[in-house]
Amino acid sequence: MTTSIDTMKQQARRLRTSMAARGVPLTLAQALETVAHTLGHRDWNTASALATQAEASNTNQSWSVGQTVGGEYLGQSFRGTVLGIAQLPQDRERITLRFDAPLDVVEFDSFSSFRQRVTAVIGRDGVSPKKRSDSTPHLRLTAQN
Repeated sequence: MTTSIDTMKQQARRLRTSMAARGVPLTLAQALETVAHTLGHRDWNTASALATQAEASNTNQSWSVGQTVGGEYLGQSFRGTVLGIAQLPQDRERITLRFDAPLDVVEFDSFSSFRQRVTAVIGRDGVSPKKRSDSTPHLRLTAQN
């Protein structure tokens, strides 16, 4: 089984933190290379390419206009309908969704901003490549029955 890119990056961050605590500074690039070597890969580029290839072969969800979908948008669960979809390079798609109920996309108690329609770029797996500061994807889709 291939380790995901996100998991390898998390391991590299933990390695950097651990080494810094011991007084051994390590760049992120050095940590990524070390993680790749410990997983049996020649270098980081090889490890990330294999992980990307494995993820693509395991996840080839197809989305269509009118399809009912669910998932998470900015950390909030939703159910909605696909209004539009366009193919993009690198096995990505631009998808427009209409949520069944508006989502408050602001996390502050004293301010709200509701969205009912959004457009985002996703991979074939239904996950957006853009992430929040906590490393969770902006959008994660799941097919609904």
